[in-house]
Formats: sequence, C-alpha cells, structure tokens
Amino acid sequence: MSVPLPPRVSADPVSTRPRKFRPELQGLRALAALLVVVYHVWLDRVSGGVDVFFVISGFLITGQLYRAGCRGRIEFRRMWGRMLTRLLPAALTVLLVTMAVAVLVLPEHRWMQTAREVVASALFFENWQLVADSADYFAQHSTASLTQHFWSLSIQGQFYLVWPLLVAMVALLARRAGWTLRRSLVAALAVTFALSLAYSVWLTATNQPLAYFHSATRVWEFALGGLTALTIDAVRVPRVVRIVCGWVGVLALVSCGLVLQVGTVFPGYAALWPTLAAVLVLVAGATDSRIGADRFLSARPLVRMGDLSYALYLWHWPILLFFLTTRDQETVSVVEGAVVIGVSVVLAVLTHRFVEQPARNARMVTATPWGAYRFGILALLPVLLAAGSWQLVTAQRASFTVAAEENETLGAQALHARAPLVDAGKPVLPPYAALPEQFDSFGEEECRYSPKNEELRICTVDPVGEPVRRVVVVGDSHSQQYIAALRPIVDRRSWQVISMGKGGCPFTTDAAEEDCRVWNAAVLQEIIETRPDAVITMATRDVRVGLTEWTPPGYVEQWRALDAAGIPVVAIRDSPRYDFEPSECVQKHGADAPRCSGVRAELLAPEPPYAGLDDVPPNVSFLDFSDYFCNAETCPPVIGNVLVYMDDNHVTATYLETMSPIVETRLVEALRWEDDPSGGPDR
Repeated sequence: MSVPLPPRVSADPVSTRPRKFRPELQGLRALAALLVVVYHVWLDRVSGGVDVFFVISGFLITGQLYRAGCRGRIEFRRMWGRMLTRLLPAALTVLLVTMAVAVLVLPEHRWMQTAREVVASALFFENWQLVADSADYFAQHSTASLTQHFWSLSIQGQFYLVWPLLVAMVALLARRAGWTLRRSLVAALAVTFALSLAYSVWLTATNQPLAYFHSATRVWEFALGGLTALTIDAVRVPRVVRIVCGWVGVLALVSCGLVLQVGTVFPGYAALWPTLAAVLVLVAGATDSRIGADRFLSARPLVRMGDLSYALYLWHWPILLFFLTTRDQETVSVVEGAVVIGVSVVLAVLTHRFVEQPARNARMVTATPWGAYRFGILALLPVLLAAGSWQLVTAQRASFTVAAEENETLGAQALHARAPLVDAGKPVLPPYAALPEQFDSFGEEECRYSPKNEELRICTVDPVGEPVRRVVVVGDSHSQQYIAALRPIVDRRSWQVISMGKGGCPFTTDAAEEDCRVWNAAVLQEIIETRPDAVITMATRDVRVGLTEWTPPGYVEQWRALDAAGIPVVAIRDSPRYDFEPSECVQKHGADAPRCSGVRAELLAPEPPYAGLDDVPPNVSFLDFSDYFCNAETCPPVIGNVLVYMDDNHVTATYLETMSPIVETRLVEALRWEDDPSGGPDR
C-alpha cells in the first residue's frame, strides 16, 4: 500500500539521496536514555530525555517521508511494517516478563490494573489509559504502575501511524497548488508546531497531569524535529558555531532535570529546554573537530549504547519497581541503583541480540509484503491472551467474597467488644484482589448533573417510598467514603442521602486550585437551594505522622454560610493517612505485623484541632470516630478481620459498612433525631 506522488513536488535532487549514518544521533539517543534511567533510579526525578526521543523521531521520520515524497511514492505498508518489527519485539518481551514476575511479587490488589495497562501498552494507548485512570506518574514507586513508562512508546506509535498520512496529504495539496514539497511541509509543520505548543502551554497550566500524557500536547516536539530535518540543509552554519551549539545542547540536556521540576512543569513551554537542546545537537552535526560534541557522542560505547537505548528504556522501570517492591523500599542507594542499572543493561543486551535483531530478519517478516503484519499479530496474541486470562482470574478472586455478617465478622465492633483484631479461623475481608473496588461509587442511574452547573455531579441513594430526612454529603473523597456507612441507614430510617463530591476538593472557601474554588461556590449554592435536613462533611484534614491534623479556616467559613441558611452541619474528624499502604503491608507481612500499624500518639492528638476553635457556628456538631480506627496505642490495618484501608488513606467500604450502626447512632444523637418515626439500629 503506497501513495504515488508526481515528480514535480520534489524540491531538489539532493532530497532523493538517503542520508548517511550519523553516529552522533545514536550517541544522542544513548545520552537521552541514560539520563532517563539515571534520573529515575538514583535521583527519583524526570530528566526530559523522553522529549529528546520525540524530537529525534520527528527528525528521522519526517526526513524519510520527505525523501520518499520527492522520489514520487510514500510506501505506507513498508513504513508501518518496519515500525511493527522495530517496536513490538522488545516491548512485548518486556510485557510478558513483567506479567510473569508481577504475579509472584506484586500485591494482589494491583493485578487487575497491571493487566489492564499491559493490554494498553501492547496496543499503544497506555498514555490514554493513564489519563483515564488519573495516574500520577510521579507517585511513590511502591504504588507506581509497572508499565507507565510505556506512555511515551504509545505516543510514538500513534505518531508513526498518523505522520505519514499527514505528509502524504500535504504532498497531494502541494501538487494541486503548485508548491514545492519542502515549503509545503515546512508551512504545515510550523502551523502544527504552533497549535500543539499553544495547547500544551494552556493545558499544562490548567491540568498538568492530563497534559503530561496527552498526545496532542506532544505533537509539537515531533514537529520541531521535522522542521529541523527540512531546514537543516538550508542554512550554512560556521564550524565554530556548530561546535558551540553541540556542547550547549549536550550541557543543556544533562542539566535540564536538575534545574527544572520536569514532572510538574512539562510539557508546556518548559519542555522547549530539552527539545531545543536536541535541535542544537542536530544542527551541530558532524564537525570533524577534536573538541566537538559530536566526537563525544560518536564514541563507540555511546553509539553501541544507542543501539540498546530502546530496550534499556523498556527494562529499567519494571526492574526498579520490582527491586523496591521486594525490598519494601521507596528509594535505592548508590550501590543498589548500580545493580538495577546493571541488570537493566544486561537484559537490554540480551533483548537486542536474541529478540530485536532476529525479529527484524525473520523469514516471516521478509518473505512477503505483509509478513511484518502477520508477525505483529502473532507476537501480540500471547501478550493479549496472557493479560486477558490474568484479568479473568483476578476478577474471579475479587468476586469470591462473603458478607461480613455471614461470617460473624465484627469489623469496627471488635475494638469495643473485647474481641481479637484478627481471628485466624476466619477470612480477612475484603479479598485483596477486590481492594481497588472498595470505594463506594455510584451507578449512572443514581447520578445527574445540576442544571445550573454542568460540572456539579449530584448522586442520590433513595429509600423505598418518600424520604423522611434528606442528608447531603459534601466534599472530597474522605467525606464521600462515608456513603458506604450511610447506605444501610437509608432504608432503615427512610433517609435520602445526596452526594455532592469532587475528588481532591474539600468543602472549603480557601481551596488552592481555581477549579475547586469554583466548585465550592457552586456546591454551596446548590445545598442552600436544596435545603437538606443536614449536611455531612469533614472537620479536619491531614491526619499524618507528626500530628499535622488541622481544621482549615475555609471549612469554618462554609459552615457559617450554611448556618446563615439554617442548615445543620455534622463535621467528622478525618481518618489517618499513611506514607505506606497498610493493606499491602498485611499481604506481605501478615495482619499482626507491628510494621503495618500506625502509632496513635504520632497520628492523633488527644484533643482534635477544632476543640480549640472559638469561631465555630452553632449549627455544627462534631463526630470523632478515631476510637474505631485506633485503639489506645495503635491504629491496626485489620480490625475484626476486616481490612481497614484500601490504599494509604481511604477506608474500605467493607469496614465502613461495619461502622454503619455506630455512625447511625452518633448522627441521630448529634442531630437530635431520636424521635424519628423510622427505625434504628439494634442498640
């Protein structure tokens, strides 16, 4: 499959000549890959090296397409076939090995997500999978995804698919308009560069985590490489200037990750730093000088490492995470990091020698025009089948659950029933594989958007018949998690529970993010117009080691606004947050392991911070459930054979369900609803 182009779109005779091998390009690849690895392993930072990969890809592919266009034909089938044989063998090998090792060392509650991301990585949409999952690329290593580094490979795969089509379209338009191909492509790529960069700057400023993985925010980096390929021969740069450009580019690339917090400011205008550094190296080219940067980049070890750079990039991240997971660490020492890098290099050498090279020269690939595609399909099948089977098994393990009451599992009641925290003769609930689903969520049929604010999502839990009371739960996930405790109360007391939540956005007037401030203003107005019988929200935040808990003034301001509207407020003291995942610790070390428990005195002060406030409005009642998360000394990860936490700070829905009678009693007492005609919990 190819697109024939008329000869008159050719710009010059030189354009049809294939470019000679440029060893400094391989050295630049190697340098970028080594920076990615070193920054990840030893510095726990992001280097900007991936952006260099994008520029190099744009430079090489655009040059190839331009020369093909000048010769009169762009062969899509051959180009895409080369892409498959170049990208798939090493990537699929890494994914298969990653799955096999993950089953042995990864906590069970991370299996489903890992399997899902393996599929996304194999099919080149991992960046969008991470966007959908709201992944934090810069999360602690212990909770980071094993395949999240495939986001860049996914964007490259998408680029290789779309870019030839773009060039062919421009070539056809150039023919009709009578323009030269070079000028037409320069104009098209300049517009693409400007639009993508502008969008990247805007989205980075408004939603940086989304911008980091978004394909459209990275297109300008490929376009920059393409513009360099199309214009590099048009200007004669003096040798001395090229020598300076080369070294400035190398030094800028090495220093980028040290000077900039790449993880929080990319890919907006700050990403111009490493990309322009790469352009300087490309412009410098071969200076034939003993002091040129190209002499350094063309050194045999770097050129050889350039051959291994792709496999090294693929291996280093899962090797690092497996090392940290098995050793219960968040970072590595210098020696440990050297071991991780050494193992990654060895695996890269083996992959290049025994996987990549044989795959490119395999008879299946070279025998027929469609051989590369058959090879790609056959190579994908084992990965997709393995990942699909893993998801199926994990789903079955997650569904094998028994209700707490059927097992006489006490959960929260155990702390005050003189019962053991863990009974070895009974199962611990929920199953580890079910932990990712342990946040009480709403079905679409339970939710709607406010007609006055389309970003304000309102969900309800309705009783059978008309509700006697209406209760609004407002705020971030720490308030919304209590929906699990309120659901059983709905039918017992004929309450309607209304959820008005936004992730990462507490009910306050002093939110740091603009979108959270806008949401707070909208949700306050919605509550006042709804006029519920009570509002449930959080009273404190940041219950961490070091007694960091506090009540923000913005909380009190919102309570005061509801007081003016005559609406009662129940403010709940926050539950502890940890710098590790208690449930994961239990999986590794057992429910009785002291290392899996928090120390109460380090997390919770004897008096909550709101006790000392003198400006609390009279409509507020406080509830403190700390005694159901902690005993006198510790905050255990398992109470009454129920896992308390689903991650490092959210309480499992199963545990909150065991707290339901307690929450009900406390709410009724706080709101003085004891005389409700509806029933109540067994006392």
